[in-house]
Amino acid sequence: MGTGSDKAVKEIRACSIWRALELVGDLPTNLILEASFLGVRRFEEFCARTNVLRTLVTSRLKKLTEEGCLDRVQYSTRPPRYEYRLTVKGRALYHNSLMMLRWERKWGRGQGKMTVTLTHNLCGHEFTPEMQCQSCHKDIDPRAVTWKEGPGLAMMPLEYGRRRRQSSSAVARQGPTSLFDDIAQIIGDRSAMLVLRACFTGKQRFEDIREDAQIATNILSDRLKWLVEEEVLRRELYQESPARYRYRLAEKGLDIYPILLELLRWGDGWYALPEGPPLLLFHKPDGHPLNPAVVCSHCKAEIKITEVSFTVTERD
Repeated sequence: MGTGSDKAVKEIRACSIWRALELVGDLPTNLILEASFLGVRRFEEFCARTNVLRTLVTSRLKKLTEEGCLDRVQYSTRPPRYEYRLTVKGRALYHNSLMMLRWERKWGRGQGKMTVTLTHNLCGHEFTPEMQCQSCHKDIDPRAVTWKEGPGLAMMPLEYGRRRRQSSSAVARQGPTSLFDDIAQIIGDRSAMLVLRACFTGKQRFEDIREDAQIATNILSDRLKWLVEEEVLRRELYQESPARYRYRLAEKGLDIYPILLELLRWGDGWYALPEGPPLLLFHKPDGHPLNPAVVCSHCKAEIKITEVSFTVTERD
């Protein structure tokens, strides 16, 4: 569409993924949450672990505290010093972090500064987090999921500022982050995530994706190009004169679906309207409501944060 439509007041389908991305659709925030799950509590430790500018660490800690994901607790009076502890709401993002870790292990470039070994204390085995439908105990394939609008679906004004995608040179200057070097770049880019949300709901053509995500055409072109280069999407010619393309999810992109499901579940839990969830998902094999759960790859029991221990191995 033309420039005029990009400047008009826009509204976006406000599903729970969108509401979750308002908080976690940001690279520094994802890195701070990752550090929190690894036991980091104090400001200087966050700076050292994330390699994020101190001003950004300050602002993101403030936002996570205001949103109720962290508690700011004084631990020293002279001078006054504070640490940041995960709340119930913050700990509820743990499964999302596990799904990000799973994706990184499978698809990441492996240049991180450390690795983590997870042990499920319930069965005593090392494990890889997996996602299954707890109603039928089958692995969740996004191609086997249907959806319909829920009672809480609403449109809301698009109010966030247009963020530039962090360039590869900027990332290189920071150095590898830690566990989530590649997936944090995607999850931390809200525009890219809205593109993927559109693709997972069947949108494949440029204009259909733009209408669903309400992203300016130049930003959408940039994100589509980037996601194709990263092999998250495939670009396929469907019309020759004039040349037009559709964008399909590649296997690497399909594997982001469990992360989106966790964002959806977290958003439903903390931001859904009284009327109910904005989106209802169903499992095609027998049509029952989709009931996703993160489970242990060994014993298939649902993972609880209190039943997992971990060992971090730093790289030289």
